[in-house]
Amino acid sequence: MTLTTYNSQITLMKILCVLYDDPKGGMPKSYPLSNLPKLNKYPDGMTLPTPKGIDFNPGELLGCVSGELGLRKFLESKGHTLVVTSDKDAKGCKADKELVDADIVISQPFWPYYLTREKIETAKNLKMAITAGIGSDHVDLQAAMDKKIDVVEVTYCNSRSVAEHIVMMILSLVRDYHNQHAIVKAGGWNIADAVQRSYDVEGMHIGTVAAGRIGLDALRKMKPFDVHLHYFDRHKLPDSVEKELSLTFHESVESLVKVCDVVTINCPLHPETENLFDDKLISKMKKGAYIVNTARGKICNREAIAKALKSGQLSGYAGDVWFPQPAPNDHAWRSMPNHGMTPHTSGTSLSAQYRYAAGVREILECFFDKKPIRDPYLIVQNGQLAGMGAHSYSKGSATGGSEEAAKYKKNN
Repeated sequence: MTLTTYNSQITLMKILCVLYDDPKGGMPKSYPLSNLPKLNKYPDGMTLPTPKGIDFNPGELLGCVSGELGLRKFLESKGHTLVVTSDKDAKGCKADKELVDADIVISQPFWPYYLTREKIETAKNLKMAITAGIGSDHVDLQAAMDKKIDVVEVTYCNSRSVAEHIVMMILSLVRDYHNQHAIVKAGGWNIADAVQRSYDVEGMHIGTVAAGRIGLDALRKMKPFDVHLHYFDRHKLPDSVEKELSLTFHESVESLVKVCDVVTINCPLHPETENLFDDKLISKMKKGAYIVNTARGKICNREAIAKALKSGQLSGYAGDVWFPQPAPNDHAWRSMPNHGMTPHTSGTSLSAQYRYAAGVREILECFFDKKPIRDPYLIVQNGQLAGMGAHSYSKGSATGGSEEAAKYKKNN
């Protein structure tokens, strides 16, 4: 494993942490479960985050403003300054004001603080951008490289959480669960209305665009449903894995979508994948296919998805990701037919929050103590794509248009 150390003298620093809003009813006074299952390693053998300590109980709500990722006691005990806010989008927002003299900025994919080149230009002290989770496309990676700002994330921390969400969404779409549940909530019982779009997933062809940690795990979880599994990835899986899961490899996305009943998107967002699923690609899909997108909203063209659902080219679209985030209230995906959208919750279950909060603390401990940061956590280092970044991303930026997030109005 390649390790990265920071040799410059560490002084007192300002850490800006951008997190999503607290629950409308206030922070929970208790939780449904009293503890979490004990996990030590991920499926590939990599250990879970191993900070020296944590100042929270696993299973607590940590990803919102009052949760503070459990960092305040740790940072302030070392003399550092922690600023936490959810105000991140409109002109003059608190995050922009605090960024100007921040040394480190922490953001989550679920409530991303879009670090555009323009914002990075204002941050003269910025040394590192940490993603509390996985997926660092909300940072202009090219600008970070140009300015020698390191970008790191907590690789694998919520990958399995997202894979579970994918399975839930596939079954919910194909079985038309959302419609059936809505009928019951409305006091109804018309079975014909409830089942007229409901099918079995058994025997269907399920394919993933990218078969990394999330995509491959989703395929593994779907195999017991007796489906046919397909994948496209620029890194071919070992023959042993293909044989184990009876996988069909496709050398292009076009080849995969032509034969699949359900396509799940699990590739990173970068200039090469932006708007990948446009009118042209969707027209090549099997008529009536389903798309599940837990990767990034901008991989799918907004208008193309809405149009395909309306025409019937797509039977359903379940997305956990939008662009921008939060999505404006009039975003087409909120009102399009036969959708199963969620507000980017797949990777921020309370179980996942424990792992990514612990991972952020591990990264900070390493940085402050001038000790190595895990190579898989690296996205940009010393002006170059590094670690997982070199494996998954390409140079450039996909942050353009993120200012639209300021149009979101909270419905209190």
